[in-house]
Amino acid sequence: MYERLGFAKQWEHRFEPGLPGFVEVARGRVRLFLSEYTGDAHPDTLVYLRIRDVEAIASEFGVQVRDAPWAREIELLDPDGNRLRIGTPTE
Repeated sequence: MYERLGFAKQWEHRFEPGLPGFVEVARGRVRLFLSEYTGDAHPDTLVYLRIRDVEAIASEFGVQVRDAPWAREIELLDPDGNRLRIGTPTE
């Protein structure tokens, strides 16, 4: 999913095979750090990404854009159930 959003893996760390991983993904100057470690995030975690063209991402994922007072937005779920809200600010 993160690849489809334009992110590329920068590095991954595991203390040994089979243990949880910690990964950095990047898209331009934006960096996300993704952790599989218990307790690093609670269920239903939300990450908000501001971008220039939410319509293109909505089209890529086949979802409808919603209008909020502050932005045009979509919401996606990653494979672990974390919410990614992606929006283009309104003028």
